[in-house]
Amino acid sequence: MDLFRRKSVTDLQAEAASDQGLRRVLGPANLIMLGIGAIIGTGIFVLTGTVAALNAGPAVVLSFVLAGVASIFAALCYAEFAALVPIAGSAYTYGYATLGELFAWIIGWDLVLEYGLAATTVAIGWSGYVVSFLKDVGITVPPAFSAAAGSTVTLADGSTITAIFNLPAVIIVALVTCLLVVGIKESANVNNVIVFIKVAVVLLFIALAAHAINPANWHPFIPPNTGQRESFGFTGVVAGAGVVFFAYIGFDAVSTAAQEAKNPQRDMPMGIIGSLLICTVLYIIVSAIATGVVPYAELNVPDPIAKVADRAGLGWVSSLIKLGAVAGLSSVILVQLMGQARVFYSMSKDGLLPPIVNKIHPKFHTPYITQIVIGIAVAIPAGFLTVREASSLVSIGTLLAFAIVSAGVFVLRVREPNLHRPFKTPFVWFVSVMGVLSSVYLMYYLPQRTWIRLFVWLAIGMVVYFGYGIRNSKLAKQPPR
Repeated sequence: MDLFRRKSVTDLQAEAASDQGLRRVLGPANLIMLGIGAIIGTGIFVLTGTVAALNAGPAVVLSFVLAGVASIFAALCYAEFAALVPIAGSAYTYGYATLGELFAWIIGWDLVLEYGLAATTVAIGWSGYVVSFLKDVGITVPPAFSAAAGSTVTLADGSTITAIFNLPAVIIVALVTCLLVVGIKESANVNNVIVFIKVAVVLLFIALAAHAINPANWHPFIPPNTGQRESFGFTGVVAGAGVVFFAYIGFDAVSTAAQEAKNPQRDMPMGIIGSLLICTVLYIIVSAIATGVVPYAELNVPDPIAKVADRAGLGWVSSLIKLGAVAGLSSVILVQLMGQARVFYSMSKDGLLPPIVNKIHPKFHTPYITQIVIGIAVAIPAGFLTVREASSLVSIGTLLAFAIVSAGVFVLRVREPNLHRPFKTPFVWFVSVMGVLSSVYLMYYLPQRTWIRLFVWLAIGMVVYFGYGIRNSKLAKQPPR
């Protein structure tokens, strides 16, 4: 029983060239748009406010800088792998080629949780903005059906009720799932339109709200620590970086589309690095404006950017921002659900999950059965959980994936230095090591309960692997070379 058997890079390249199941229809612009679609979402429209109010104060700007730096290290490593091995499995496939099957399973199982809860979290944020926007136009969604089950909702007259479940969050997951079943090109086209709208809204917010900044709101820039590690002070800034890292899962999702890229050797590095740099700059600017216009303690609300627009006296622009958030969060859900299905697809192709998981629709050429099952699995918790309950767990999953990929690039450089690499991570001895260290450092500052939940999920994964995957692995059935 070889738990660390590896797939050779040449075999993976041959597999990518011969697999006709998924269509190669995405160019570099599509891939950059997919990345922006996934990165500009809950992080900018929701977490900017909650992290400022609970963790970092105005220094949420530094939280985004720290998370962005750690992401850039990982993104350069992802870009090398995505160009070298253009397979749909993302970090799962990269782990298989470098660290062996057990590590590949761990990271694949981790990605399942990461993408699923990311889509759940974003759907909950989407619900908050759509309910607020509909209220602006005179449509009221019953409070009992617009919040997490069991949560207390305060009505306009000051009375409270207990929510039953979050219906809008369930509806958006169902609609996006239907779109993804129809096709990747159609999904990418819809995503391009949505990304254009939400980036335009973000730029409009920056241009119009900047005049209302009161520099006094930035003092103290780093509020003194309250005695709890994650509450303000420098440790609060780092803890905030761990939470907002949730936003940077987007470029990981770009790498899952490698098998649908027209020219992955050229286009994948452009999609991954380009989308990350654009979004990091936007995050930093928006968080600076938000904390400059509204005192940070007041930003722990479901729609902080809309609140900033109201305080800046932007009038109708506030409703436009809510509409942009609704569109923007829709595209994040789309990319997350797409990414999770592609990871499942790759794991099933390797025999680690049952064959039905990689079944392709004869007309739409999408893994439709998996996509529908994932949609149901994401919609159910979206109806019952809060944003805060899911986002930290997504962050720790993302950071674990980034650490393993960063280590994998270095291992493969040592093991197979002569491979033709269309894109090479610069200063790999520094970038890969820093990718590991920065990811682990941010993981350390996440709450203990998040670690416990991660270990429970990984334990369930080990049961599945040793119960099914290890015996059905296609690599295990190959004759020794």
